Amino acid sequence: QVQLVESGGGLVQAGGSLRLSCAASGRTFSNYNMGWFRQAPGKEREFVAAIRWSGGSTYYADSVKGRFTISRDNAKNLVYLQMNSLKLEDTAVYYCAAEPRGGGWAVGTPTEYDYWGQGTQVTVSS
Repeated sequence: QVQLVESGGGLVQAGGSLRLSCAASGRTFSNYNMGWFRQAPGKEREFVAAIRWSGGSTYYADSVKGRFTISRDNAKNLVYLQMNSLKLEDTAVYYCAAEPRGGGWAVGTPTEYDYWGQGTQVTVSS
């Protein structure tokens, strides 16, 4: 089992920044690829960003490319999502998720991930 706890969400004005953190515990963190997803009211959960277990590769949804940055610190069991130039449409609950490395990995597919956090709310206001 891997336990994931997100933090760092909140209310921010459009154009502002937030940094989300996800703390992992329970298993060897570097055995997992990590992803961030988000879900707005009435919408399906959507992929935001992902990072390979080594930190060597990152992936982004087109909607956040150039504005968001995913990173990880395997020594601290943390994964981050730096969000800049936030837009109203970024408002959602943000979830981190863990996918065991070793096989194929469809980074943007929620069912690929075995473990999920409880989510943290990000609200962007005008």
